[in-house]
Amino acid sequence: MKTLKYTLLILFVSFSLFSCSEDDIILGGTNDEETPLEFRQELNVSYGNDSDQIFDIYLPANRTIETKVMILVHGGGWTSGDKSDMDAFKDIIRQDLPNIAIVNINYRLADLENQPYPMQIDDITTIVNLLKTNQNDYVISSDIGFLGTSAGAHLSMLWSYTFDTENDVQMVASVVGPTNFTDPAYTESENPFLLEIINTFGVNTSTAFLEEISPYHQATTTSPPTILFYGGQDPLIPTSQGVDMETKLSELGVTHQFTLYPNAGHGWVGLELLDTWTKLKAFTQTHLED
Repeated sequence: MKTLKYTLLILFVSFSLFSCSEDDIILGGTNDEETPLEFRQELNVSYGNDSDQIFDIYLPANRTIETKVMILVHGGGWTSGDKSDMDAFKDIIRQDLPNIAIVNINYRLADLENQPYPMQIDDITTIVNLLKTNQNDYVISSDIGFLGTSAGAHLSMLWSYTFDTENDVQMVASVVGPTNFTDPAYTESENPFLLEIINTFGVNTSTAFLEEISPYHQATTTSPPTILFYGGQDPLIPTSQGVDMETKLSELGVTHQFTLYPNAGHGWVGLELLDTWTKLKAFTQTHLED
């Protein structure tokens, strides 16, 4: 488990080519409709009793009740990782999509006594409900998007497809996220890394349970627009996870985009990274920012 944990903990996409200054941050804000709101951030906001149940929120200047929210969900094999792993995404969104509010979340990590499902899905639900409760204070819309990496991408898709009962999700982005745990690439594999991914959810998993936790099996014709990115040489996420998800979304008529980088692994840099951000930015502008 340690090998897998530390492998998935590595931030597999680096936005080191992009940066933004924090020198102009102004804390605080106001709800006075006559006065443009200033930038406001709150770090390590608690939403539960566990130390992992915290998030950071970044509220743009000049926001209104129409300001959309992007929720960032880190990876780490459901057993490790931290919201700081998503800081590069947070920074580039603040720079290139400055009108979007950002919520960068931690969630309870799985261990031998605590399986990831439904615990981590419950945490996302709690956060979404908290944002709604504080909507007037934060001055944000109830419209949200998700951007997740690896295990965080799986959670983002699963919540959006299954638990978004009020249709708040306007888009979901998956960067190398697992989609189908009934895929023979997992269930018939002898690769210890792939088997350990399944075992994270319990050693006695039934087909029905694996379908329940698989975005592939939970997607419907009303699923939100989805953008997918995968690496053709990924040792942890079989190519079929992305290819089959793209096929399923096509069959359902769900708006989506799919990019497979044939020579990339569980992450990429350089021109492929630039391509990822260019597509993700445009997709967000179309489905969340507008």
